[in-house]
Amino acid sequence: MLTLPSLDHPRRSRTWTIVAVVTAALMVAVGMWATGSQAANASTASTSVIAPSISCSGASSINLLTLSGANAEITSTTSVAASANPAGDWAACEVQGIITPETHFTLYLPTSTYAGEYLQEGCGGGCGSVNVSEPTAATGCTQSTDGNFAVAADDEGHEGSGFSVMAFQDPEMKAVFGYSSEHQLALVSKAILKGFYGSAPTESYFDGCSDGGREALIEAQRYPTDFNGIIAGSPASIQTELNAFEEAWNAQANTGAGGVPILTNADLAPLHTAVLQACGGSTAVTLGYLSDPLACDWNPAGIECKTGQTSTSSDFCLTAAQVETVDKLYSGVRDSSGELLYPGYELRGSELNWAGWIVPSGNQESGAIDANIATTAWQSWITPTGTFDGSANYMDVKFTKADFEKVTAENDGELDATDPNLSAFEKAGGKLILWAGYSDPAINPAGTISYYQAVVKTMGGLNATEQFAKLFLLPGVAHCGGGQGPNNFDALTAITDWVTKDSAPSSLLATSTNSSGTVTASLPIYAYPNIAVDTTGGSITSASSYTPEVSKAEESLNIQWLGSFRSGYETVSGWVNGQWVTRPAGLN
Repeated sequence: MLTLPSLDHPRRSRTWTIVAVVTAALMVAVGMWATGSQAANASTASTSVIAPSISCSGASSINLLTLSGANAEITSTTSVAASANPAGDWAACEVQGIITPETHFTLYLPTSTYAGEYLQEGCGGGCGSVNVSEPTAATGCTQSTDGNFAVAADDEGHEGSGFSVMAFQDPEMKAVFGYSSEHQLALVSKAILKGFYGSAPTESYFDGCSDGGREALIEAQRYPTDFNGIIAGSPASIQTELNAFEEAWNAQANTGAGGVPILTNADLAPLHTAVLQACGGSTAVTLGYLSDPLACDWNPAGIECKTGQTSTSSDFCLTAAQVETVDKLYSGVRDSSGELLYPGYELRGSELNWAGWIVPSGNQESGAIDANIATTAWQSWITPTGTFDGSANYMDVKFTKADFEKVTAENDGELDATDPNLSAFEKAGGKLILWAGYSDPAINPAGTISYYQAVVKTMGGLNATEQFAKLFLLPGVAHCGGGQGPNNFDALTAITDWVTKDSAPSSLLATSTNSSGTVTASLPIYAYPNIAVDTTGGSITSASSYTPEVSKAEESLNIQWLGSFRSGYETVSGWVNGQWVTRPAGLN
């Protein structure tokens, strides 16, 4: 990264009270697919515990003044009992602080279980609050439950909620959110760990989903030595195009006269069943999801209502307007020439998960999440002119090549994480697990697959890429969890084993559980471009029935769009002689 000279801050940093919000995340819980005698929840942590070298109260005196790359201050230290720790059932010293200009962070330091490992958690949506919780992708990970990790998170440089981030009208705060917050937190956390335990962590890991997945890829691309292992779930890495165009397209496609939604929640279940029956037959209907959705090209016109026909629960059909809406969702955001403005589209088999995101619960499309994101993006995130429009609405968005070029030129360099050249990360010994739900309506997996394909092409082919980076696609799983397919899995044990034992995962074990925690279904999730196929004739809900098979649809996916996955688009910003300057990042 280009180093800017004389980066002075012409304003004083403010000390704000950190708002720690513990939410029930819509994120995946996890359990690793083990082979042979390897246990699914086998711990890779060292048995030796590293004790603190100072007291929790003494941590407030750790000197961060000489830290290069982040100007930080510890604002409080508190001893936390295991029962009160949101990061897990282990006693900790809670350290809160602030990184200039306004990034609030919280770090939990194990007081009797630390094994020399650091875990940094990403933040979803527009962030705006510090949310340390149990790891996203780690169901059954004993390192996590045993308290072997010190765990930290931040608010990405601003306070707020939802997707409206008016703070981005400040270019410095937008840059912090865009690319620097997680790097700075990594620097600060490691310095605090060294001061508290007497030594820096042996291994460091990052786990994030959605915007947290984008943060994960920013780290791999811009700061390749920060983390030994990175888990990037459903990454919002093509962020400018996603927020400015793709989500506006989805919302506009479902907007009828007077803002009334064209598709309603009552339409989604029978539509979903029609897709499953057409593309997967009775097996897919029983499972509730498609195993290979990219192979499905079902046309919604096949169930268009005939003249005089009225749709009923027993005789479901789509109106002409609904057929057009579904077609638009499956086709993806396009300009008048048919060129995609985002490298993806809603996949067939994801219909049930459109509820909330694309299809609102109320009678106005503006209540859908996609409509909200698109509106607030144009109000406070995205601007092709430098002037933010507080009255912008998702219906105002134009899907033109000219607008695409203006918006991406203005925002890609700070917000996107699409560089396919991960050679510095590979050279540093880093390992990357990418994952996405195949029925994700929020960040459709086609874009993630397209990025991984670009990495494969750039890094010398699939075999070479799989030495340090793998992609796993979960059938039937929605955005960062939930959905119809098995969605509990353990990528954290997989990544720590890969880093510490050089044991690369060929698959992950995903499970479904009922309300009492009993496993009701299991499925092996094989690395791209393989899918799980029942070749044994065994139970379709048992992982032992499945073997890997190359998905021709995954392998041959070749999305052409107005953008590209390339190096050299990144920018870096800073204060130079009292002026805010943005320059090319100069990454290798």
